Amino acid sequence: MFRPLEIAIGLRYTRAKRRNHFISFISLTSMLGIALGVTALITVMSVMNGFEKEVRGRILDMVSHLTVTGFDGRLRDWSDVSMQLRENPQVVGTAPYVEAQGMLIHGRKVNGTLIRGIDPAQEPAVSNVGRKMVEGTLDVLEPGRFRIVLGRDLARILGVEVGDKVTLVTPSANVTPAGVMPRLKQFTVAGIFYVGMFEYDSSLALIHLNDAQRLFRLGDAVTGVRARLKDLFMAPQVRYELQQGGLMDYWVRDWSSYHANWFRAVKIEKRMIFLLLLLIVAVAAFNIVSTLVMLVTDKQSDIAILRTLGASPRSIMGIFMVQGTLIGVIGTLLGIVGGVSLALNLDTVVPFVERLFGFHILDPGIYYISELPSDLHWDDVWTIVGVAFALGLLSTLYPAWRASRLQPAEALRYE
Repeated sequence: MFRPLEIAIGLRYTRAKRRNHFISFISLTSMLGIALGVTALITVMSVMNGFEKEVRGRILDMVSHLTVTGFDGRLRDWSDVSMQLRENPQVVGTAPYVEAQGMLIHGRKVNGTLIRGIDPAQEPAVSNVGRKMVEGTLDVLEPGRFRIVLGRDLARILGVEVGDKVTLVTPSANVTPAGVMPRLKQFTVAGIFYVGMFEYDSSLALIHLNDAQRLFRLGDAVTGVRARLKDLFMAPQVRYELQQGGLMDYWVRDWSSYHANWFRAVKIEKRMIFLLLLLIVAVAAFNIVSTLVMLVTDKQSDIAILRTLGASPRSIMGIFMVQGTLIGVIGTLLGIVGGVSLALNLDTVVPFVERLFGFHILDPGIYYISELPSDLHWDDVWTIVGVAFALGLLSTLYPAWRASRLQPAEALRYE
């Protein structure tokens, strides 16, 4: 689009002259505005990605990539289901589980609890809860010993420690001569885990799979089978393949369906933050418009001489588009360097700022995630760069068009 003549003159106009320092100052502020906007966009989007990755990881410590259950809440042929799952090349591990609601009692303290029965030998294949133990291990869950592992916050709510006794009350009941009585069973606290998600740390309790089957009268059945995939982002596609294949008679869910509202909210927030921060780049682009409008006014005689020497309106338009585009490109490049550098070194910059001003951005006493996580996605960077460049280019069109419409006779009349 641009020929050497337009590029050469456009670059020359970008450099300051004695009589147009103010125009050059506005050009500089436009560059810095675009750089600031691109830096802010890249950094904030990286932080949003980091928070999403951190919370997703904590959710997946307790929630498997895929879950297969029966429509009636029971899965009797779970061994066959596990075999069918392993036939999929994406599945790397499976484990059965039992899940039901209950209440835990210790002294006068009572708390509603989600009871999950697991096989300690198979559980590491589908979740990371074994790595999140702060006291004890999953191996202490042995069939018939009626031991229980609690979330850290749940243990604090009940006021129990490892070795204490708690009573589990199940929704089912026993019919006795004295009437209908709830089913009660005493468990020994054998371990405590902490995954950093209050929802699980405050309400989840783990017991052995066989104990859960006996307690909830399931016989040999389980609630479902959990599976881990090689690539967690392939979960929706694998779920579709399984539902269209041999597991069409079962309820198959992937991890994205758990906390679906939270993931949707994060996507909406990322879009809104992107649009809001894009206003910084838009304001800088408007500065480019004002810069070029003033430059066109200042260079009327030069434009008239160029037109008299044979320059076409298209060439005149190209000259001023070169200058505006150059401002946008330089600002965008500075923003890329600043944004990528800040996003990649956020774990160093944030502690330095906290020490310098003596405060915590995310107080560990309030927030579960006390550090600003950063996850740089290059596709986000290229999107930001493309939008910033497009705004810079569009901002040159009107002033350049106005310059191309200038008549030589009108411009030279008072010269």
